Amino acid sequence: MFETVDTPAVLIDQEIAERNIQRYQAYCDKHGIALRPHIKTHKTREFARQQVMAGAMGITCQKISEAQVMADAGLDDILITYNILGSDKLKRLRALADRTKLSVTADNRFVVEGLSRTFAAAPKPLTVLVECDSGARRCGVTTPAEAMELAQIIVEAAGLSFGGLMTYPAVGGTEKVETWMREALALCADAGIDCGTVSSGGSPDMWSAHLAPVVTEYRVGTYIYNDRSLVAGGVCRWQDCALTVLATVVSTPAPDRAVIDAGSKILTSDLLGLKGHGHVLGRDDLSILSLSEEHGCVTSSEGATRLTVGDRVRIVPNHCCVVSNMMDRVNLHRGDNLEGPRKVAARGCVI
Repeated sequence: MFETVDTPAVLIDQEIAERNIQRYQAYCDKHGIALRPHIKTHKTREFARQQVMAGAMGITCQKISEAQVMADAGLDDILITYNILGSDKLKRLRALADRTKLSVTADNRFVVEGLSRTFAAAPKPLTVLVECDSGARRCGVTTPAEAMELAQIIVEAAGLSFGGLMTYPAVGGTEKVETWMREALALCADAGIDCGTVSSGGSPDMWSAHLAPVVTEYRVGTYIYNDRSLVAGGVCRWQDCALTVLATVVSTPAPDRAVIDAGSKILTSDLLGLKGHGHVLGRDDLSILSLSEEHGCVTSSEGATRLTVGDRVRIVPNHCCVVSNMMDRVNLHRGDNLEGPRKVAARGCVI
């Protein structure tokens, strides 16, 4: 299959991706949740447009450079969920805000003050949400009281408008989001602060988003492609995985070991708590035991791999989002029909 595609290559089954988009949009519509997908998973203009056309209220980006690419493509409601600081980044953010509806997050006074200085003379205020740590222990204020205090600083800052609260919870943290945000909202209300949006996210808990009714907006990224980590977590099935890596066996040094031309530069070193570096479709016995930059070593639970030089395998990676950022182009197909390449327009946009 796909004999004309040189390897290693990333394949995207458009039919599956479109089904994933529609399925989760229908879930959000059913539960009255505004969907704001994270484009860092696919990094393509076309899929971002499809997500919005399906009903998403806007998109999420992690970096200004990603948002610039999406604004160039006509996306007009963008949330950047990252602390932005530094004069160059702030200048770019200010220019971006002139041509699209833009909002950002912050979790400390230093970031808020930089945003305020940059937008104090702007024709319209910049919407800023307070990032809250509801259990993931990454960025975010760590208590509801701190969330209210930072919200007050944003309310009083020149050039800024307080937009609400945002969190990226730990896996399994839906209930914690509900209790954390309820307390923060109550404190904000007591202080006379209106909180328009409560934004949460995470593909691992996407089907339980409705169990935190305090959340008005949900951000997911991986859902469009899905990957091995989500299959392992019971979120989806193998047939729901739109992204696969096509690799060729380049060596069989021993009966119990084969080497493929996909290493850490395409499959990535992410394990996400799993053993091995991907699932070989149709061969449950195979394991991608180790990676170097350009090589993947494959073993079998049955002893002999039964692979020969020249064989091709399709792999569902542990984490699809990182794979997208490895490639300038991906190869689109529908089932067995190859459709052609698509540019990964925001590839490498990490600034």
